[in-house]
Amino acid sequence: MRWTSILAIFSLFWVMSAFLVMPFGVRTHDELGLERVPGQVLSAPGNFSPRRIARRATVLALVLFALYYANYVERWITIDDIDISRWIGLA
Repeated sequence: MRWTSILAIFSLFWVMSAFLVMPFGVRTHDELGLERVPGQVLSAPGNFSPRRIARRATVLALVLFALYYANYVERWITIDDIDISRWIGLA
């Protein structure tokens, strides 16, 4: 696998991971006992931390990419394993 492919696939895993970990640990101003700004929506996060999200997303993306790459090298699951035409008798 070329390094550009590795970078592109890791980037996809990272973005997916960022969206996955984003809601965890976030609390509203009311939950934290903080004062709201006039006009602020009730569900706005009071403790949003992009660095924490980036760290969590990076760790999760590294784990997921490591599993993906190990499968790529070792061929644990291949296209033949997920070809449903064999299961329903079309092949």
